[in-house]
Parts: sequence; C-alpha cells; structure tokens
Amino acid sequence: MSDQTTFRQGLLDPSRATPDGLKGPANAPAGKRYDVYRNNVTHSLIAALQTAFPLVRKILGGQSFDSLAPIYVRAHPPKSPVMMQYGIDFPAFLETLPQLSKLGYLPDCARFDLALRGSYHAADAAPFDLAAFQTLPPDEMMAQRLPVAPATRILRSHWPLYDIWRFNTVADAPKPRPVAQDVMITRPQFDPEPHLLPPGAADWLDRLAQGDSVQAAHDATLTTTPEFDLAATLVVTLGKSAFCTDEGR
Repeated sequence: MSDQTTFRQGLLDPSRATPDGLKGPANAPAGKRYDVYRNNVTHSLIAALQTAFPLVRKILGGQSFDSLAPIYVRAHPPKSPVMMQYGIDFPAFLETLPQLSKLGYLPDCARFDLALRGSYHAADAAPFDLAAFQTLPPDEMMAQRLPVAPATRILRSHWPLYDIWRFNTVADAPKPRPVAQDVMITRPQFDPEPHLLPPGAADWLDRLAQGDSVQAAHDATLTTTPEFDLAATLVVTLGKSAFCTDEGR
C-alpha cells in the first residue's frame, strides 16, 4: 500500500493510527495536526452531503442523517475534486442499509436531490421559441423535433415521489397518495423546479431526447401507455421550459 493511500484512508477513518513517518514543523510528530486535518475533512464531506440531500435529511431527521453520513463518507471517498459531484452513489448506498428497508422510497428521494443539483449546474441553453411553435399547423407541429434542455431531468419512480417532496417542503401539503409518480425537473430561470408528469410523459420525453419527432414519440408512447395524453403533457413541458433551441445546446 502506498504512503498516499495510507494517508487518504486514514483521513476518513478515525480508528486508523496516524501514518508512519508523518512529521510536522521542526520535524515534530504530526499526530495532533493530522487529527485536526482528518476531522476537518470528515466534517467538510458530511456538510457537502447535508447540502446535497435536503429531502433525504428532512425525511430522516437531522440527527439520523448526520449519524449515517460518516458511514457513507468512510466507505465512499471523493472521486473528483469537484464537490458538486460528491454523493452520486448515495442512493445505491441507502439501498444497502437494512435499517432503512421500511423506507423503500428513500433512494428515489436521494435521486430526486441529485437531479435537482444536476439541473442547477447544467449548461445554459437558448429558450425554446414557444410562440413560433404554437403558430404551426397541426401536421407541422407533430413533425417537429423538440430538443430537451440540458437542465431538464426525468425521474421515474414506483413511489409517489412528487407527493413526498411536496409533503416535506410545502406547508399544509396533503399526505402522499399511494401511486407511482414520474417527475420532471426543469430550470426556467435560476432555480430548478419539480413538476408532476402525466402517465407516459416520461417515455415521450425519452423518445424526444433520442431524436424522435413529436408524432413518432407520441405513437411509441401509446404502445406502452394507451392512456397517454399528449395535450396534457405539452401543457406541462412547454409551460415549464423543458425544451430549448438547437442553437442553444
């Protein structure tokens, strides 16, 4: 094991001894300095998780989340110096914890938090020309290809994901309904916003992202979701900045 590996592993595990040969100023033992540095690194990563996963933390409660975070930090050191990417495998980590098995929706809530963060940091794009689109004849409108904006994120869930988010963030929101829900996250201006998608809309958006026309995506979606409502889906997606122009990508 290299000295760098020993140093790095010790930073995230307080049970490990100070690496051999580590010296401070005047060649003095660096044990106390290393402990302070180790403590700062751990607390910084825990703080990054607290910021990155507000919905998960709200559901678990601050104390439970903060006791869970060090376990993740020790098992999953950062893979990139860009801290906005830290926690990408946190949803999968939550799935491995037997003590959270009764909260089956929690990993999807973590994916929701990640999608909000990804949308916030996504590239800017020129807004979709909605006025021009609405003036097209119906056949030309259906033949259009709608570029999905870089900030748009789609989440598919077997849980009432949108309702869970709303219940935990909006005052006096109703309790989540026992239904599966797909969520679209867009960034109309500066902050990402979640929106509940009609049945089949996630499939339709996926087909558009692959380059299908509105008509082709509609036809493909009907094969899996016969009740798909294109008009309702257009209201949600066009009104919430889900698309952009080709020039803005």
